[in-house]
Amino acid sequence: MRGIWGLVGLVVTVAIVMLLVNKQLTSGTKATVEQLQKSTGVTAAETATVRQQSQQIQQQYKQALDAAMQPRPMPDDAK
Repeated sequence: MRGIWGLVGLVVTVAIVMLLVNKQLTSGTKATVEQLQKSTGVTAAETATVRQQSQQIQQQYKQALDAAMQPRPMPDDAK
């Protein structure tokens, strides 16, 4: 009987810790995002363009890779 109560206590303790960690992580993330937006002056309308910026960066990366994959002209070998 004593072992069962120890196990129940351990499970309850782990559940409480998990809830507290989850609460701390979600509240900390919201506060951090809001603080960053305030400090950088980013508005909600500007955050909507994040997807467009991401697509633009991906396109630029693809163009750079394509340019790097093109064969370079080799100078004529002097004999």
